[in-house]
Amino acid sequence: MSDIKTLEMPKWGLSMEEGSLAQWYIREGDSFTKGQEICEIETSKIVNVLEAPFGGTLRRVLAREGDTLQVGAVLALVAEAAVGDAELDAFAASLTTTAAAAPVVSPSASPQAAPAADKPLPAATAPSGNAAPATGQTEVPGGLQGSTDAAQVNATSRALRLAAKLGIDLSKVRGSGREARISVADLENAVVAAGGRIAPATPPARSGKVPRSHADDSQVAATPLARRLAGKLGINLHDCRRSGSRGRVSREDVQAAALLLDGQPPAAPVQEAPPAAFEALPMSGMRRAIASRLQASKQQAPHFRLTADLDLERLLALRKEINLGAPGVKVSVNDLLVKACAQALVAVPDVNVQFDEASQSIRRFADADISVAVALPAGLITPIVRAANRKSLSEISHDIHSMVTRAKAGTLKPEEFQGGTFSVSNLGMLGVRQFDAIINPPQGAILAIGAGEVRAVARDGQIVARHQLTVSLSCDHRVIDGALGAAFLQQLKLRVETPSLIFV
Repeated sequence: MSDIKTLEMPKWGLSMEEGSLAQWYIREGDSFTKGQEICEIETSKIVNVLEAPFGGTLRRVLAREGDTLQVGAVLALVAEAAVGDAELDAFAASLTTTAAAAPVVSPSASPQAAPAADKPLPAATAPSGNAAPATGQTEVPGGLQGSTDAAQVNATSRALRLAAKLGIDLSKVRGSGREARISVADLENAVVAAGGRIAPATPPARSGKVPRSHADDSQVAATPLARRLAGKLGINLHDCRRSGSRGRVSREDVQAAALLLDGQPPAAPVQEAPPAAFEALPMSGMRRAIASRLQASKQQAPHFRLTADLDLERLLALRKEINLGAPGVKVSVNDLLVKACAQALVAVPDVNVQFDEASQSIRRFADADISVAVALPAGLITPIVRAANRKSLSEISHDIHSMVTRAKAGTLKPEEFQGGTFSVSNLGMLGVRQFDAIINPPQGAILAIGAGEVRAVARDGQIVARHQLTVSLSCDHRVIDGALGAAFLQQLKLRVETPSLIFV
């Protein structure tokens, strides 16, 4: 087995824990070179292409398109033609964890998938003579009966064993696999097509009750709903499989354990009225990552918020002047606000921080790396404008436009959206006047930007109409105090209402 290599789920970025195999670019039996594109993988943030870390021949696909696998899980086996199928089977069997997470691909899943995986052996009958089998057993038509010379047919080892057990001549069976390889599924289809029948596989009989665990299950990872249901049904969580997210016991796992241990499904709760119709939508990898990170942020970071109204009159005039006077440049209000935030962070560096929870330390940065929230159909992503305090408005505008385009196409690189020292989230274009945002860990603060609108305000004792904008600063009170957050908003307001300072 030393000649067998593996292609594994890569780890792109520190926060990546799993990925979904979106598409295979090569088929079983294809040779490839180092650096060649092998498959497309979708993570919680991006869609990227796995490049071959070495050259070889793809011999066995273990993960089908659409499978979600943990980082490091084996996607496929690579070996030269001299390595036999039996060696590949043994190697794949040794990958118990991977095999459980990524079953062998079947042709029905994808046109690029591997040959159909062999099914469990059906209930066998004695193949000798033409004796009629008992009711409910496998019946092999006489036209298929005979002996098979294993050296003369291309068949899987399980198909060979089943053919010998049922007395079937495999030379009379047509294979659907690569190079007409015969699988158990092909053998069973041939029996049915010839007028015979295949008895369904029966699970082995269980003797007595399955032993129950009595160990303390308080430390077993489980969803809150699963833990409550287990307590209600008297199920120990040690007796449950863990198929939920992040290896937790789910409600379905508890129900399956109740069926196994008690021999019957738990009684359905009495409902006073039929449930309303709904559509169950699976969470995407990006949506799960957002839920996990922001839930942790909300639970661990003590948020407080400060709100300020900004006068936009002079900023809008500056934007109009720039866009009219600089051909090819189209600066937005958001671009100007990103620049103003970057300079305010430099002026108040204790807000330009990250909190390292592991070491209980604060990281303070000299440059402002501004994360800009971008809404995608599957969730949010925050591409970063690096060192925005040292970039011109045209550079910031170009960077944001380029990264938003690539974010929507799913082609951002991990280093383009991981990290950052401060975030801005702008919902003004959707007509939202004011909102609160959740901090993007490990950052210490995030600015929520509402819609600019004309409001009646007091100026020199007179009520006048002015373009106004409301912003809300969410701060992590572990690292930023109220006075510090207020100082940042003061510097931001100064630069927005006196925009010439942006160029100083």
